[in-house]
Amino acid sequence: MPPALMTLKVLLPFQVFVEKEGVKRIVAQTIQGSFGLLPNRLDCVAALAPGILTYEAETGGEVYVAVDEGVLVKAGANVLVSVRNAIGGTDLGRLHEAVAREFLNLDEREKSVRSVIAKLESGFIRRFVEIKRE
Repeated sequence: MPPALMTLKVLLPFQVFVEKEGVKRIVAQTIQGSFGLLPNRLDCVAALAPGILTYEAETGGEVYVAVDEGVLVKAGANVLVSVRNAIGGTDLGRLHEAVAREFLNLDEREKSVRSVIAKLESGFIRRFVEIKRE
């Protein structure tokens, strides 16, 4: 009986970044920490934090992919990872730098944009209430 293996797909908003069959194990990062997936693990869903996704295929050895925040879904032998952005590579140091530079800095910009939008919304509501009182 051949060993059970998984099929991994890393999906970006407009393309399939990785599609690999014959995956033996996957390690992903969540806000609570890293966790591993083996072929016989129960089905699960996890929210991913920006970090390094590692998978080992039957052929090719370990592969590292820097991923932005997203969602991982394991259903049977299929593992789908849907993220906003991903960067492939073999040098872990460079991938960690890419995560810090590309993904975590983007979060800071998003926070400032959200702050500006919240101020605009509160100003709009304030003016609307003033018009309603008149």
